[in-house]
Amino acid sequence: MYKKTDKIWMDGKLVPWNEAKVHVLTHTLHYGVGAFEGIRYYECGDQGSAVFRLKEHMQRFIESNHVVALELPYSLDQLMEACLETIRVNGLKEGYLRPVSYIGDEPNAGLWAHDNDIHVSILTWGWGAYLGDEGIKNGIRAKVSSFTRMHRNVSMTKGKINGQYVNSVMAKLESKKAGYDEAILLDTEGFVAEGTGENIFVVKNGVVRTPQLGSILNGITRDCIATLLKEEGIPLEESPLTRDDLYIADEIFVTGTAAEVTPIREVDDRRVGTGKPGAVTQKMQKLYDDAIHGRTPKHKEWLTFIET
Repeated sequence: MYKKTDKIWMDGKLVPWNEAKVHVLTHTLHYGVGAFEGIRYYECGDQGSAVFRLKEHMQRFIESNHVVALELPYSLDQLMEACLETIRVNGLKEGYLRPVSYIGDEPNAGLWAHDNDIHVSILTWGWGAYLGDEGIKNGIRAKVSSFTRMHRNVSMTKGKINGQYVNSVMAKLESKKAGYDEAILLDTEGFVAEGTGENIFVVKNGVVRTPQLGSILNGITRDCIATLLKEEGIPLEESPLTRDDLYIADEIFVTGTAAEVTPIREVDDRRVGTGKPGAVTQKMQKLYDDAIHGRTPKHKEWLTFIET
């Protein structure tokens, strides 16, 4: 469940939540060409609230649009300020931020509609742990999906493109129907790719491994964890992972803006390690949580404070 807010930013105007509407002929609704981002902001004690890695998220938003040939009518600075304005007007101290772009309904209604206007909306809502508080604490159960992650020559895998997430939705549906919390997708060569909305890290004998960039999203949380691992002197390798690498791992955790750092305690009915979050996972959870809440002098550059 999510907590609604009052206003949504739509093409430069703040519109009441229930009045934020688009026409049913909106091109992106039919063909899926558009982009989105997921961003969180957190309370940081007496420092106020701060958006986590706002600039990096909005730069990726622009790049996601660019790879599907959508040129946004707003600059990076304008989009960042629009995000902050949306947060300020709604008054939530912690929440989730969703910028989304879409091709409008005029003047064309067919497959080719790149002469149509490009729109941007930004909304925020209150949202807890994506994979559940229990999942954060004790780990989740995952299933290797029968759906394959799209190949990098099939779609634009470096971007958060609206229509591409049908792949994730189908994998998530399959896993939930089978009684699991999340799905893990393999790539077209049979190597581990990612979750439906998360990057994946595997710990074995003190070494952390994560799939190479290829057909996976270059996650911003993934980048944070890579930085934190390096600072802690924990070896990290980007290398291919097989399904049985998951089965024999000491620890597995997934990362993402929504998921944050979530342990996996079981894959395909096989216990991961001891079946409980391991030492590396717990360390990354704490370091990440400290960073997003501004409890550490390190990585203040990751925080954009919201001036009231």
